[in-house]
Amino acid sequence: MKIGRKLKELRMERKETQAQVAAAVGMGSRHYQRIENDEGLPGLEIFCALADHFGVSLDYLAGRSDQR
Repeated sequence: MKIGRKLKELRMERKETQAQVAAAVGMGSRHYQRIENDEGLPGLEIFCALADHFGVSLDYLAGRSDQR
């Protein structure tokens, strides 16, 4: 599964908007939209912030593990 799809699933579970997630991790809404649409990848700092925000491991977010 691609990162964008995982992010969307996690965001929908929490009933958050893209803008809310972007603000929570300190990035612009459009940048987050691109990542969620698999039009780009987050940098390491944002990748870590997204994993922390959703309470999942980096491996889970990257699709290397099914264990959150």
